[in-house]
Amino acid sequence: MTATSAIAIFDIGKTNKKLFLFDEQYNMLLEKNEQFDEITDEDGDACENLPALTQWVYQSLQEVFHDKNFRIRALNFSTYGASFVHIDHEGKPVAPLYNYLKKYPADLQAGFYRKYGGELAFSMHTASPVLGSLNSGLQLYRIKYEKPQLFERIRYSLHLPQYMSYLVTGRAYSDITSIGCHTAMWNFPQNHYHEWLYREGINEKLAPIFPSDQLMHSQWQQHALLTGVGLHDSSAALIPYLFHFFEPFVLISTGTWCISLNPFNQTRLTFEELQQDCLCYMEYRGRPVKAARLFAGYEHEQQVKRLAAHFHVANDYYKTVSYDPNIPLAGGAPVANAKSGNSAMQQGSLFATRNLHDFAGYEAAYHQLMADIMQQQIESLNLVLRNSPVKKIFVDGGFSRNPIYMQLLANAYPSHEVYAASMAQASALGAALAVHKHWNNSHPSPELIELKLYRKAGNQLVQP
Repeated sequence: MTATSAIAIFDIGKTNKKLFLFDEQYNMLLEKNEQFDEITDEDGDACENLPALTQWVYQSLQEVFHDKNFRIRALNFSTYGASFVHIDHEGKPVAPLYNYLKKYPADLQAGFYRKYGGELAFSMHTASPVLGSLNSGLQLYRIKYEKPQLFERIRYSLHLPQYMSYLVTGRAYSDITSIGCHTAMWNFPQNHYHEWLYREGINEKLAPIFPSDQLMHSQWQQHALLTGVGLHDSSAALIPYLFHFFEPFVLISTGTWCISLNPFNQTRLTFEELQQDCLCYMEYRGRPVKAARLFAGYEHEQQVKRLAAHFHVANDYYKTVSYDPNIPLAGGAPVANAKSGNSAMQQGSLFATRNLHDFAGYEAAYHQLMADIMQQQIESLNLVLRNSPVKKIFVDGGFSRNPIYMQLLANAYPSHEVYAASMAQASALGAALAVHKHWNNSHPSPELIELKLYRKAGNQLVQP
């Protein structure tokens, strides 16, 4: 039996760790899933179990390379961002993989922004709202001043996708999609590292940048292998759409965060946009992508638990609820903008303040929850829609399968084409497509993305 040529992709999320094999037409040949309990760092804060993750990566590679059904020709990685693995001169991790939600010292943060021109000017240059540890460059700044001995031991600080690549290639590189993701490291107007990295000597801890769309020759246990440098998962998820759609579009990538990505908006970030969690990502070819983040997936998760407890149903009962245009939906004042670093987009929806006894049943309450989330989603999406020629809105991830979310979005944007997009693992597929030309002579199928068009139906909740 002839072995099938394949590319292997590790797709590492905060919760789910996955390995995929795709054939030359990007059909999924294999999927492996794993989860690990978090461990704690020296402060008792939860963090990634890096030793367990490393062992699983090695074990999984061992299995697929010994499977006679496949011939692994290439390998790439997609992982969550804002997370560094700090390695010494021998390539060994010398610190925990600190959680990007780890609380950042207020005094240290305030001193940093005083030193480098203030929050407003700095954030606009780096396209990074003030987000504490989510600004991963500031994680290195913290180590320098709080743990100087550790700082001295660090040879390279690699974002997680690049550390995954390092495990296989033994070569330390940086990647623009990880650097350009609210790290406070990149000067977007000047298109290079921000000067603060040089003034602090942090640039010396950063590996050379390797192109996100190329592969390097490597070996895995005597097997020749083409390996990529890895990508930040949000940037990777955009790639299949850039491959297949040439008319301007916005992608709302939904999960814990709902991130609205507009590759066709080249306007500079404003102070007001930064205050509302608007930022820039970097796509894999090094172009800025204006984006707005909303913590809506997390809000949904918390509120459906509240609904389930009140109405005595299962937590996932919402999956049985269909859109009903006859259910009245209450409006409400848009959530007030907050100061930078605690934006309205990160706060809960108006639904958290609503009395569940006011609703006749679960269905009515759930519709109102989605209406309140949609109120925030519209505000967030409008931040990247303005001043751009976009007429198509794609939604992928969890909310793309939620008929109420999709219908309310279509109602709010009747002059746009609103699509629920279904794709097998967008970020993993994006990591594969980014390096397509270097391992694959076939043409990607246009059927990789399934689209369902939603049109306005029922009352329009909010005018965009």
